[in-house]
Amino acid sequence: MKKLLAGSALALIASVGMASAGDLTCLITKNNTNPFFVKMKEGAEAAATAAGMDFQAYAGVTDGDAAPQINAIENCVAAGAKGILITPSNDSVGPALIDARTAGVLVIALDTPLADKNAQDMTFATDNFEAGLLIGQWAAATLGADAANAKIGMLDINKDNISVDVARDTGFLVGFGIDVPNLNVMGSETDPRVIGHETSYASVEGGVTAMENLLAREPDINVVYTINEPAAEGAYQALQNAGKTGVLVVSVDGGCPGIASVKDGVIGATSQQYPLLMASKGVEAIAKFAADGTKPSASDGLTFFNTGVNLVTDAPVDGVPSIDSDRGTELCWG
Repeated sequence: MKKLLAGSALALIASVGMASAGDLTCLITKNNTNPFFVKMKEGAEAAATAAGMDFQAYAGVTDGDAAPQINAIENCVAAGAKGILITPSNDSVGPALIDARTAGVLVIALDTPLADKNAQDMTFATDNFEAGLLIGQWAAATLGADAANAKIGMLDINKDNISVDVARDTGFLVGFGIDVPNLNVMGSETDPRVIGHETSYASVEGGVTAMENLLAREPDINVVYTINEPAAEGAYQALQNAGKTGVLVVSVDGGCPGIASVKDGVIGATSQQYPLLMASKGVEAIAKFAADGTKPSASDGLTFFNTGVNLVTDAPVDGVPSIDSDRGTELCWG
């Protein structure tokens, strides 16, 4: 699958047709403190400037708090925005986005699609299944023949089958060579190599607890999948506390702290995504829509626009494309 590098984002912006002076694009993120969303704002603002568009940024206060996002959507529509980029806090923002679309606003979800397909014109995101697939392939190839006897612990966000959680989880398992009967939910596999799925809440603290629970079930776990790098850090802490060494820990995100963990050997491999590119390409799409009414299309074979992913590891394996931690550091965020 074609990969896109975040380092190419500003060069790509230069190819966008200019919107009319004063056309407005809005970015609405879950919060304005997470480095992932800070990088999104950086990319969107630079792209809007390059396209000659006005730019407004809004953010919720905490993840899951939809009210500030709904207010921001209404403000953007009232201001005559041509397009809205949003990382939805949850699906309750859907009706406001449907109203925005009815008013002629182009709506692009970033990173996570809304359940109601009518709430967005397109999603710009990482192929999270591919992100999981890459770390699964890497882990299996690293173990070689021992992969047949692996003992795998899975650290997910929670049990709610959130789309990004499911895609990364099942992608990893498929990449590792495990049969997954239902790719739409977590835990449908029956392979005895999978010791269990635990909730990490995508946090360091949750990662510690989840890993402790898995070790209580099977002390000899030798592969740990984690939903993101904070959860991986927590898992590593729990493994260290239990005196476990030589355990393969893999993850997804590619933030600068996570890439540092790859360099330090805490994480064996992580799949790096590119929030700056999600936002900058989203603004490009809004500028084109403002100029001639063209709406963005999904990437070939997908239901969303794929903004790319790369495996980052300092222990490359044959047959699995990757970049090293030095290159990952050049491309990381946060």
